[in-house]
Amino acid sequence: MVLSNNDGCVIARSNEAKALGVAMGAPYFHHKELFKKHNVKVVSSNYALYGDMSARVMAILSRFSPDIEVYSIDEAFLRFRGFERYDLQKYGLDIKRAVERSTGLPISLGFAPTKALAKLANRIAKKYPEQTGGVYTMENEGKRVKALKWLQIEDVWGIGRQYARMLRENKVNTALDFTNLPNEFVRDRMSVVGLRLKRDLEGRETIQPEEAKEKKAIACTRSFDEMYTDLEQLRERVSTFASVCGRKLRNQKSNCELVNVFVSSNPFREDLPQYYNSISVRLPYPTSSTIHLTKAAIIGLDRIYRKGYKYKKAGVIVMGISPDTQRQLNMFLPLDHRQGPLMKAIDRLNIMNGHDLVRFGGMDLKRKWKMNRNHLSPNYTTRIEDIIKATS
Repeated sequence: MVLSNNDGCVIARSNEAKALGVAMGAPYFHHKELFKKHNVKVVSSNYALYGDMSARVMAILSRFSPDIEVYSIDEAFLRFRGFERYDLQKYGLDIKRAVERSTGLPISLGFAPTKALAKLANRIAKKYPEQTGGVYTMENEGKRVKALKWLQIEDVWGIGRQYARMLRENKVNTALDFTNLPNEFVRDRMSVVGLRLKRDLEGRETIQPEEAKEKKAIACTRSFDEMYTDLEQLRERVSTFASVCGRKLRNQKSNCELVNVFVSSNPFREDLPQYYNSISVRLPYPTSSTIHLTKAAIIGLDRIYRKGYKYKKAGVIVMGISPDTQRQLNMFLPLDHRQGPLMKAIDRLNIMNGHDLVRFGGMDLKRKWKMNRNHLSPNYTTRIEDIIKATS
């Protein structure tokens, strides 16, 4: 099992662990005895290790196709245009062996004419590794129809709970049933996005590869290592979160015009009073300055803070993001041109010497804040002290 931030909930499970019946998102402390009884290996989230291993996998995949779309940290789409003479089943096994030999990570691959069908082919390869070898090629119409008949509607890529419920109510139980619906019905009930999905499942390439896009919102949210009641403690946390958002904005050369702040008590402590609130504060003009973002975040926090509650989580979300080149200023509030060079200098120092070297006054200057990660695995590939040692 892999745990979320602060070792809170289960976010990933091996097949053996799934067999124990622990649901995704289940609170870790509810199942401690079960894990101990069945000798389940539990590890904390290790983002440095995951990110590095993901980059290695994607680099290997890019050797097999010049056209790759990294869809998430553990998933990618590869386009094989011009590979008509290749035996894709054999080629897929070559890819799988290359990744596993270089990283030790098992992967599955699905070949199909469209992205939605490739997701389905991959699902079959993963579900039946012994029969497929971890690679499934949907090379003809018969295989497409058979796969669609096998796939339940709620398991179709892009169909969420509400759509699945609506479709079930209309006697649509499988992906094949979905493709047999009239186009007008799908467009009316699921918009043009649903119609694109239907066409993709029919084998007509409609869902195009996504281009790299700048984020429309940037968030920094954390559960605390303990419950806080003091406003000053929350101010320090919110200031730190605003600083992280500012750095991410500057990394993508963007500004924001809206800062949202939220606080929450611990929903798992039913014996305590519960409180959740959020507020958005509009900035006078788009900015990525940590100074301005922190001021706005603290203003918001002060407005929603209530005494008498024990807070377990807070966060800052910046929205209304626009690129540096499209900045709408305020004629009544002149822009402070010192902010840009100051932020660049601070970012440069922190990149060279670690993110904690230069901090702002609202942040705790002494304490190093860390998540609870009591089951953290070593950073085998990113930290020389943790590198695997071979002994004779």
